[in-house]
Amino acid sequence: MLTISNKGRLMPESPIRKLVPYAEKAKNRGVKVFHLNIGQPDIETPHSAIEAVKNSNIKVLAYSKSEGDFELRNKICDYYSKINIEINESQVIVTSGASEALLFTIGSIMDPGDEIIIPEPFYANYNGFSVANGVNIIPIFSSIDNNFELPKIQEFENLISLNTKAILICNPNNPTGYVYSYDEIKTLVEIVKKHNLFLIADEVYREFTYDNVSHTSIMQFDDIKQHAIVIDSVSKRYSMCGARIGCIISKNNEFISTAMKFAQARLSPPTLAQIASTAAMDTGEDYFDKVINEYNNRRKTLVEGLNKIPGVKVSEPKGAFYCVVELPIDNSEHFAKWLLEEYSLDNETIMVAPAAGFYSTPNIGQNQVRIAYVLNQNDLESCTNILKNGLMEYLKQ
Repeated sequence: MLTISNKGRLMPESPIRKLVPYAEKAKNRGVKVFHLNIGQPDIETPHSAIEAVKNSNIKVLAYSKSEGDFELRNKICDYYSKINIEINESQVIVTSGASEALLFTIGSIMDPGDEIIIPEPFYANYNGFSVANGVNIIPIFSSIDNNFELPKIQEFENLISLNTKAILICNPNNPTGYVYSYDEIKTLVEIVKKHNLFLIADEVYREFTYDNVSHTSIMQFDDIKQHAIVIDSVSKRYSMCGARIGCIISKNNEFISTAMKFAQARLSPPTLAQIASTAAMDTGEDYFDKVINEYNNRRKTLVEGLNKIPGVKVSEPKGAFYCVVELPIDNSEHFAKWLLEEYSLDNETIMVAPAAGFYSTPNIGQNQVRIAYVLNQNDLESCTNILKNGLMEYLKQ
């Protein structure tokens, strides 16, 4: 009898993408769908990145180095130098997106049955990456009631066991938009030193912070250079999600050597995407000034609109381009499907990501959704109006 692996059965569907068939059916009926479910910005990719690919004189599209092209890794080091973090090319492995970087990292430092502590809600695919490696997530709950701030140090230490190998954070956080303060990062630094754990920081949204909030990288703390692993992404930074270029950064030589085995096993990151990414790394600061200002305006538009809807609670994001929204309903997945299958306002509807998939604790986040404010302000105003009217109709049932 043919059987599917237990690991395959346990692998969760993406809360971000699993409702896509419902959205496609809505579009086929002629309904316009606003995609708030996925972090795909409409910000233009730097022109230089596109032109670099167009103007490439490559005759044979060959494999690149398993660790990534030297020129791109050198540009990544230059970028970090500008934010006062000194690394060299041997401490960087280029990956096919931050997702592959996380898969390599978990595979390199953890065995089946090991545990990793992650504040929840967290990026939904952390669940999948852990299942793929037979690793157990030990969640530490953070609440919308205090804007998802990091739990106290004692709560972390209560969860540490002999099987604990690492703490993983996303900073700025996807899905909450929370930005961990210097003091919070310092607390984590002390924990991993005391208990001899790895500290993994997914910092792909580093540039995108608001309200004069600053980002603190774990690479700023030299006393944990053997513990610290940073996950980064060119794709998010320069609105190049389809390029799928990320990287692992660490000063732990043994870890980097181990991750290289995984990099060699998958051969190499894509050549053309690296060419585009190398060119994008030369983009000036004025690009970010404009982009951050645009996201900030969108953030304000969305949060103000949501706060006007009766019964809705929204966390106020200080970074990235997401927020978690609590709705006056019991099941956000059912509501999200209903919006796509049965509801439209002036022949328009919205697609949101049910937030339960961003937790690992069962039955948490059932009345929450994640919204990505990656659309222009006019569209976001339309979206909050659709949500307001949709909720009213849904609650009448």
